This record gives sequence, structure tokens and C-alpha cells, in this order.
Amino acid sequence: MKSRLLSFLIILFLINGLCFVGCTKEAKKAAAAQEVTVYAYDSFTADWGPGPLVCEGFEKATGIKVNMISVGDGAQVLSRALLEKNAPQADVLIGIDNQLADKALAAGITAAYKPAGADKLEAATIYNNSWDLVPYDWSNFSMIFDSDWDVPAPASLSDLTNPVYEKKIILMDPRTSTPGLGFVMWTLAEFGMDGLADFWTALKPNILTMAPGWDAGYGLFTSGEAPLVISYTTSAAYHVYDGIPDRYVALEFAEGHPMQAEYAALVKGAKNESAAKTFIDYLVSDEAQGFLPETQWMYPSNTNTVMPECYATTPVPQKTIVLTSDQTALLDQAVATVLEVLSK
Repeated sequence: MKSRLLSFLIILFLINGLCFVGCTKEAKKAAAAQEVTVYAYDSFTADWGPGPLVCEGFEKATGIKVNMISVGDGAQVLSRALLEKNAPQADVLIGIDNQLADKALAAGITAAYKPAGADKLEAATIYNNSWDLVPYDWSNFSMIFDSDWDVPAPASLSDLTNPVYEKKIILMDPRTSTPGLGFVMWTLAEFGMDGLADFWTALKPNILTMAPGWDAGYGLFTSGEAPLVISYTTSAAYHVYDGIPDRYVALEFAEGHPMQAEYAALVKGAKNESAAKTFIDYLVSDEAQGFLPETQWMYPSNTNTVMPECYATTPVPQKTIVLTSDQTALLDQAVATVLEVLSK
């Protein structure tokens, strides 16, 4: 009798144990499904960037927790995703731009997703008329000039090679920074591969530094280290907002200005695909896009967004440069050429 009772108790214990383990796994799985992991760049995740507002608004609206991780600049977001391609750790990528888009799509790290509210998004920012990437903001690259310096404002890329700007230009590393890559793209569009090395050879003495990312480079600029920095036309709106409308000027160059569109991407094989899609829906919603003008200092892709008064005087380039697919295919070669020139 005791033997039968003991056997019964052991079986009951094992069943309960298996139920507990199974229930624990299910509970952990359910909890994980209520969290979305997002890779983004430094200026997006910074306290003064849109990241904290977006995370707070999303969590309040959906109850889903956001684990937002800064991985450097936009190019580093892509690099991290490529390294993790076979075992994705992120559900959403923020910061791949139109310069990096082909590389991201060729690697097969993203999954197509057309978000709720897609009809509100600026048509010019939709990449190749597809939803492999979802646009959330855009602007035009521009040189920003500090007019407090006793040097003339340049009027073209060629002017930047003038000896008057010796050690007076701050650029960003094209391997890690999308504005850095944007400047290389700009020079490629203007001078072609045949003239690229000559231009950068002439420009080299005028470069104060190649910062690792926009955040570091623009910080040096506003600290007064140099009168010129690569950034965006919309950076001028920030300085109007900050109460110094006349000092920092977004220069318009005769040859035109490249446009940068930035994208959010659903990671292929994302652990929490449903939460990731919900996050992207929110990122392009009227509410979240309203956070961008005075934190991201770019134009939101959602055309319903009411722009603050500080953008009223932001220059709109008369000519926008759009690289052909053949030119985009040369970007890696162009970057290698630039780095070779700078290393000599």
C-alpha cells in the first residue's frame, strides 16, 4: 500500500514539475512577445533625440516594452545587423538610409512590411516604390557655416578646396556615418570617379577631422572648432529654435544637394515580428512623427505633420541630386578611393 502511494506521489510530482517547466517557458515566451528590440543610432536614442519620446508614446499606446539599443551611427546599424544575419537579435532597424538601402536589401536582412498609414508618407521617400524599407524622415545634405568666423562662405564643393579653409572643415567617416557617406556621394555625383581623387587631394589640407559620427562631428562644430561641417539644410531650423537664427547658415551650392531619406526596417527572422510591425506602425503615425521636427531636426515622412515655425526659413535647395543605380554601385569604390587619398 505504501509502495503504491509513494509511486502515485512521485508521478504526481513529475507531472506538476513538467507543467511548471512548460508553463514557465510559455510565460517567458509571452513576456518576450511583449518587448520589441530596436537598433538605432546615437542621435536618435540620445536624451534630446526622438527615441525616448517614441518609446514612451509607443509603450503607453500598446503596452509593449521597447528595448532600444544605440549602436553608433546609421552605417553601424547596418553593420551590426549584417553580423547577426543568421541569428537576428533586433526586431527593428532604424537609420538605414537610401545610400545603404541596396546593400541592406542585397544582404536579405529585412522583410517587406507596408505599415498602417502608408498612404500619408511622402512619395519621394519610398524606396523603389516598395515596402522593403519604411521611410520615417528626410532632408538634404548641406554644409553648415558658422558666420562668426572671419572667412567667406563657400558657394560650391570646389570652393571648399580654397586654402582659406585650411583645417576648417569637419567631416564624418563614411564607413560609420551616413552624413559622412553622403558627402562622399555628393562629391562622386559632382566629380565622378575620374575626378574624385583629385578633388579629395585638394580638399585634404582643409579637413580638421573625420569624426566617427554626426553627433561627435556636429558637437565639435558648435563648440567652435571649425566654421564648416557636413550636416543637413534642416540643421538651420534647430539654431532658429535655439535663439541664434543668424549665426549658423545652411549653405546652398550651385551644383545641388543630395537628399537623404532614413528608414525603419522589419528584421527578417525577427523574434517578435508582430510587436515589430506594431512599432513601425507607431513610428510613422501622426503622434510619433510629430516628435521628429524638434528632436530629429529632419522633415517627417508623414505629410500630415504640422511643421514648427522655426522651419519657415529653412532653405529648400533648387536642385536635388539623385544618384543613379550605377553611381550608387560605385559608392564602395568611391569610399575606398577617398580613404586611400586621406591615408597618404
